[in-house]
Amino acid sequence: MAWRWVTAVVGGYAFAVASAMLTARALPVSDATTRVEATGWPMVLSFLVYAGIGLWSLHERRLGRVSAVVWGGALVMAAILKLWGVRP
Repeated sequence: MAWRWVTAVVGGYAFAVASAMLTARALPVSDATTRVEATGWPMVLSFLVYAGIGLWSLHERRLGRVSAVVWGGALVMAAILKLWGVRP
């Protein structure tokens, strides 16, 4: 039960942060104003992602599936961000 809570809290946070960063990086920007908007909206939506992942992690019966989706998703998104690099 402890691993499920760690996955829900810490893994959910990692998943939400990685998804917000990936979304902000993927959105097209042309100037400084749109860059702020491209960063702001994914951060706002990451709260919903965090809540959804946390609730789903505690609801799903299979701990292996929860761990694979949450930790695997966070790692895949972090790897994509690492490959894309910083925005010029």
